[in-house]
Amino acid sequence: MRIVVAEDLYLLRDGMVRLIEAYGHEVVATAATGPETLEALLTWRPDVAVVDVRMPPTQSDEGLRAALAARAELPGLPVLILSQYVEQLYARELLADGTGAVGYLLKESVFDADQFIDALERVAAGGTAMDPAVIAKLLSSGSSNRRLEHLTEREHSVLSLMAEGLSNQAIAGRLFLSDSAISKYTTSLFGKLGLTDDDSSNRRVLAVLAYLNEP
Repeated sequence: MRIVVAEDLYLLRDGMVRLIEAYGHEVVATAATGPETLEALLTWRPDVAVVDVRMPPTQSDEGLRAALAARAELPGLPVLILSQYVEQLYARELLADGTGAVGYLLKESVFDADQFIDALERVAAGGTAMDPAVIAKLLSSGSSNRRLEHLTEREHSVLSLMAEGLSNQAIAGRLFLSDSAISKYTTSLFGKLGLTDDDSSNRRVLAVLAYLNEP
Protein backbone atom coordinates (compact mmCIF):
# COMPACT_ATOMS: atom_id res chain seq x y z
CA MET A 1 0.00 0.00 0.00
CA ARG A 2 1.01 3.62 -0.59
CA ILE A 3 0.53 5.53 2.66
CA VAL A 4 0.68 9.15 3.84
CA VAL A 5 1.52 9.67 7.53
CA ALA A 6 0.46 12.99 9.09
CA GLU A 7 1.65 13.51 12.66
CA ASP A 8 3.39 16.55 14.17
CA LEU A 9 5.37 14.65 16.84
CA TYR A 10 8.57 13.54 15.13
CA LEU A 11 9.23 10.45 17.24
CA LEU A 12 5.72 9.09 16.78
CA ARG A 13 5.70 9.95 13.08
CA ASP A 14 9.07 8.30 12.52
CA GLY A 15 7.99 5.28 14.55
CA MET A 16 4.86 4.80 12.44
CA VAL A 17 6.85 5.13 9.23
CA ARG A 18 9.30 2.46 10.36
CA LEU A 19 6.48 0.18 11.50
CA ILE A 20 4.54 0.55 8.26
CA GLU A 21 7.63 -0.13 6.15
CA ALA A 22 8.52 -3.16 8.30
CA TYR A 23 5.19 -4.67 7.23
CA GLY A 24 6.06 -4.21 3.56
CA HIS A 25 4.11 -1.05 2.80
CA GLU A 26 5.41 2.24 1.34
CA VAL A 27 5.17 5.65 2.99
CA VAL A 28 5.03 8.06 0.06
CA ALA A 29 4.85 11.28 2.11
CA THR A 30 4.73 12.64 5.65
CA ALA A 31 3.20 15.83 7.00
CA ALA A 32 3.50 17.79 10.26
CA THR A 33 0.79 20.46 9.89
CA GLY A 34 -2.80 20.66 8.71
CA PRO A 35 -2.00 22.45 5.42
CA GLU A 36 0.84 20.02 4.67
CA THR A 37 -1.55 17.14 5.30
CA LEU A 38 -4.15 18.40 2.84
CA GLU A 39 -1.51 19.05 0.19
CA ALA A 40 0.02 15.58 0.64
CA LEU A 41 -3.35 13.84 0.44
CA LEU A 42 -4.43 15.65 -2.71
CA THR A 43 -1.02 15.27 -4.36
CA TRP A 44 -0.30 11.63 -3.60
CA ARG A 45 -3.84 10.21 -3.40
CA PRO A 46 -2.61 7.38 -1.18
CA ASP A 47 -4.18 3.97 -0.71
CA VAL A 48 -4.70 5.05 2.90
CA ALA A 49 -3.62 7.92 5.16
CA VAL A 50 -2.86 8.01 8.88
CA VAL A 51 -3.80 11.44 10.22
CA ASP A 52 -3.50 12.88 13.73
CA VAL A 53 -6.47 15.01 14.79
CA ARG A 54 -4.55 17.80 16.54
CA MET A 55 -1.85 19.44 14.43
CA PRO A 56 -0.23 22.87 13.98
CA PRO A 57 -0.79 25.71 13.51
CA THR A 58 -3.44 25.83 16.28
CA GLN A 59 -3.29 22.27 17.67
CA SER A 60 -7.07 21.93 17.56
CA ASP A 61 -8.55 19.71 14.85
CA GLU A 62 -6.49 20.66 11.77
CA GLY A 63 -5.71 17.06 10.92
CA LEU A 64 -9.36 16.03 10.91
CA ARG A 65 -10.30 19.10 8.87
CA ALA A 66 -7.59 18.32 6.33
CA ALA A 67 -8.80 14.73 6.03
CA LEU A 68 -12.43 15.81 5.57
CA ALA A 69 -11.41 18.41 2.98
CA ALA A 70 -9.39 15.82 1.07
CA ARG A 71 -12.30 13.37 1.13
CA ALA A 72 -14.57 16.11 -0.22
CA GLU A 73 -12.21 16.44 -3.21
CA LEU A 74 -11.50 12.71 -3.46
CA PRO A 75 -14.65 10.86 -2.28
CA GLY A 76 -13.87 7.63 -0.51
CA LEU A 77 -10.21 8.49 0.14
CA PRO A 78 -9.25 6.00 2.90
CA VAL A 79 -8.32 7.78 6.14
CA LEU A 80 -7.41 6.41 9.56
CA ILE A 81 -7.68 9.15 12.18
CA LEU A 82 -5.62 9.03 15.39
CA SER A 83 -6.69 10.84 18.55
CA GLN A 84 -5.36 11.13 22.08
CA TYR A 85 -8.86 11.00 23.55
CA VAL A 86 -12.31 9.75 22.58
CA GLU A 87 -14.18 12.62 20.92
CA GLN A 88 -17.70 11.71 19.85
CA LEU A 89 -17.92 14.67 17.48
CA TYR A 90 -14.83 13.54 15.54
CA ALA A 91 -16.31 10.10 14.92
CA ARG A 92 -19.63 11.61 13.84
CA GLU A 93 -18.00 13.99 11.36
CA LEU A 94 -15.74 11.31 9.97
CA LEU A 95 -18.68 8.99 9.29
CA ALA A 96 -21.05 11.68 8.04
CA ASP A 97 -20.55 11.19 4.29
CA GLY A 98 -21.37 7.47 4.56
CA THR A 99 -18.81 6.42 1.94
CA GLY A 100 -16.75 4.11 4.14
CA ALA A 101 -12.97 3.65 4.16
CA VAL A 102 -12.61 5.40 7.51
CA GLY A 103 -11.12 4.56 10.88
CA TYR A 104 -10.75 6.21 14.26
CA LEU A 105 -8.20 4.84 16.72
CA LEU A 106 -6.77 6.11 19.97
CA LYS A 107 -3.04 6.78 19.70
CA GLU A 108 -2.24 4.09 22.23
CA SER A 109 -3.44 1.54 19.65
CA VAL A 110 -0.38 2.32 17.52
CA PHE A 111 1.75 0.45 20.06
CA ASP A 112 -0.04 -2.78 19.13
CA ALA A 113 1.63 -3.28 15.75
CA ASP A 114 -0.66 -6.04 14.48
CA GLN A 115 -3.81 -4.16 15.48
CA PHE A 116 -2.57 -0.94 13.88
CA ILE A 117 -1.60 -2.56 10.57
CA ASP A 118 -4.84 -4.57 10.51
CA ALA A 119 -6.78 -1.31 10.91
CA LEU A 120 -4.81 0.32 8.10
CA GLU A 121 -5.42 -2.57 5.74
CA ARG A 122 -9.12 -2.74 6.64
CA VAL A 123 -9.61 0.96 5.95
CA ALA A 124 -7.60 0.78 2.72
CA ALA A 125 -9.93 -2.00 1.56
CA GLY A 126 -12.94 0.27 2.06
CA GLY A 127 -13.95 -0.96 5.49
CA THR A 128 -14.01 0.64 8.92
CA ALA A 129 -11.77 0.40 11.96
CA MET A 130 -13.16 1.89 15.13
CA ASP A 131 -11.38 1.72 18.47
CA PRO A 132 -13.46 -0.25 21.01
CA ALA A 133 -13.23 2.70 23.40
CA VAL A 134 -14.79 4.94 20.75
CA ILE A 135 -17.57 2.45 20.12
CA ALA A 136 -18.29 2.14 23.85
CA LYS A 137 -18.65 5.93 24.07
CA LEU A 138 -20.98 6.03 21.08
CA LEU A 139 -23.16 3.21 22.32
CA SER A 140 -23.47 4.72 25.80
CA SER A 141 -24.41 8.20 24.59
CA GLY A 142 -27.72 9.51 25.77
CA SER A 143 -28.94 10.16 22.23
CA SER A 144 -28.66 6.51 21.31
CA ASN A 145 -30.23 4.87 24.37
CA ARG A 146 -33.80 5.26 23.14
CA ARG A 147 -32.99 3.48 19.87
CA LEU A 148 -31.10 0.66 21.55
CA GLU A 149 -33.44 -0.11 24.42
CA HIS A 150 -35.20 -2.91 22.50
CA LEU A 151 -31.99 -4.82 21.77
CA THR A 152 -31.09 -7.89 23.82
CA GLU A 153 -27.76 -8.11 25.64
CA ARG A 154 -26.40 -10.44 22.92
CA GLU A 155 -27.55 -8.05 20.17
CA HIS A 156 -25.74 -5.23 21.96
CA SER A 157 -22.55 -7.32 21.93
CA VAL A 158 -22.92 -8.11 18.23
CA LEU A 159 -23.61 -4.46 17.40
CA SER A 160 -20.55 -3.28 19.33
CA LEU A 161 -18.25 -5.66 17.45
CA MET A 162 -19.94 -4.90 14.15
CA ALA A 163 -19.35 -1.21 14.73
CA GLU A 164 -15.64 -1.87 15.21
CA GLY A 165 -15.64 -3.11 11.63
CA LEU A 166 -15.53 -6.86 12.27
CA SER A 167 -17.09 -9.26 9.79
CA ASN A 168 -19.80 -11.68 10.85
CA GLN A 169 -17.23 -14.49 10.84
CA ALA A 170 -14.89 -12.50 13.09
CA ILE A 171 -17.76 -11.65 15.44
CA ALA A 172 -18.68 -15.32 15.62
CA GLY A 173 -15.11 -16.17 16.60
CA ARG A 174 -15.00 -13.44 19.24
CA LEU A 175 -18.30 -14.51 20.82
CA PHE A 176 -17.75 -18.26 20.34
CA LEU A 177 -20.92 -18.60 18.28
CA SER A 178 -21.68 -20.03 14.84
CA ASP A 179 -21.80 -17.87 11.71
CA SER A 180 -25.49 -18.68 11.31
CA ALA A 181 -26.21 -17.50 14.85
CA ILE A 182 -24.51 -14.16 14.18
CA SER A 183 -26.47 -13.82 10.95
CA LYS A 184 -29.71 -14.25 12.89
CA TYR A 185 -28.66 -11.69 15.51
CA THR A 186 -27.73 -9.11 12.88
CA THR A 187 -31.02 -9.61 11.03
CA SER A 188 -32.91 -9.18 14.29
CA LEU A 189 -31.08 -6.07 15.47
CA PHE A 190 -31.39 -4.38 12.09
CA GLY A 191 -35.10 -5.01 12.16
CA LYS A 192 -35.38 -3.48 15.63
CA LEU A 193 -33.34 -0.44 14.55
CA GLY A 194 -35.38 -0.03 11.37
CA LEU A 195 -32.35 -0.48 9.12
CA THR A 196 -32.21 -2.32 5.81
CA ASP A 197 -30.23 -5.55 6.13
CA ASP A 198 -27.42 -4.86 3.65
CA ASP A 199 -24.93 -7.70 3.24
CA SER A 200 -22.08 -5.20 2.86
CA SER A 201 -20.45 -5.05 6.30
CA ASN A 202 -19.01 -1.61 5.57
CA ARG A 203 -22.34 -0.01 4.69
CA ARG A 204 -24.02 -1.85 7.53
CA VAL A 205 -21.59 -0.55 10.14
CA LEU A 206 -21.73 2.99 8.81
CA ALA A 207 -25.51 2.94 8.80
CA VAL A 208 -25.61 1.73 12.40
CA LEU A 209 -23.05 4.27 13.59
CA ALA A 210 -24.76 7.13 11.76
CA TYR A 211 -28.08 6.06 13.26
CA LEU A 212 -26.65 5.86 16.78
CA ASN A 213 -25.06 9.28 16.44
CA GLU A 214 -28.04 11.28 15.32
CA PRO A 215 -27.98 14.53 17.28
